[in-house]
Amino acid sequence: MTSRRAVIALGGNAMTGPDGSATPAAQRAALAVAAEAVAAVVAAGVEVVLTHGNGPQVGNLLVKNEMAAAVVPPVPLDWCVAQTQATVGFTLADELDAALAARGLDRRTAALVTRTLVDADDPHFAAPSKPVGRYLPAAEAARFTALGQHWQDRGPRGWRRVVASPEPRSVVDAPAIAALVAAGFVVVCAGGGGVPVVEGAPLHGVETVVDKDLTAALLARELGADTLVVATDVPHVVVGWGTDAARPLGRVTPAELRAHAAAGEFDGGSMGPKVEAALRFVEGPVDGLAPPRRAVVTSLDTIADAVTGDAVGTVLTA
Repeated sequence: MTSRRAVIALGGNAMTGPDGSATPAAQRAALAVAAEAVAAVVAAGVEVVLTHGNGPQVGNLLVKNEMAAAVVPPVPLDWCVAQTQATVGFTLADELDAALAARGLDRRTAALVTRTLVDADDPHFAAPSKPVGRYLPAAEAARFTALGQHWQDRGPRGWRRVVASPEPRSVVDAPAIAALVAAGFVVVCAGGGGVPVVEGAPLHGVETVVDKDLTAALLARELGADTLVVATDVPHVVVGWGTDAARPLGRVTPAELRAHAAAGEFDGGSMGPKVEAALRFVEGPVDGLAPPRRAVVTSLDTIADAVTGDAVGTVLTA
């Protein structure tokens, strides 16, 4: 099958060099590789919306916060998410425009700083657990604890900041994204899960992070996409990871994948959210006007094949 509209969630391996380097040159080179893969999808006639990670970029900003705390006030985490969305967004837009032009495609890219609504009463706020940034000695961590941040002793490596990671409820800017897609743009949006905001007069940002893959799944449903591709650094979801019984999953049903998740097969800090995102996108009712939904978890170099067929990756259909 060939998709009509696809949301592609680029993982961290699309944002940094092969050695994990996050220098501007390494990031641009990595994004150029990702852009080539996405351009192949656009060339197949598919409407494409891109989301992306921002962990290394936010980590760098947090280090700058820490090092300059005695000189300038640290900026809040929601600001960091917005800044990295803009930086990655414009860089990816430049690289994708070039990749599309090289294929002779008369399409352009638009990058949108995107807000994601979360519930101010989400229970995750009461128990921050998502680690962000680097490890610090106890004395340095204490400086930031005094500023109201939450830090945890993580053992021999030192202390690390932890923040809440509440559930995404809606993508505030989904109507604008839909309008850009309808106008013929390839849209880069919802980076890092979106800038987290809570309801109020007006909406306002909060110091938290939203899981990027869960936001991608939510956005894909809100946009009426028929395919969600979660691009990561492995070609399949694997059960029995790290054991002699390890095996990749190809085509699976939601029930099968949920059973594997319930058995603890997927790490909560890596593959777990990707599996959950795929399940959330595919599960649930589809009205008579909506297309059947499918999700694929696969590596960056196979995303074009993942959008146009079922021969690669872990393919989930209802």
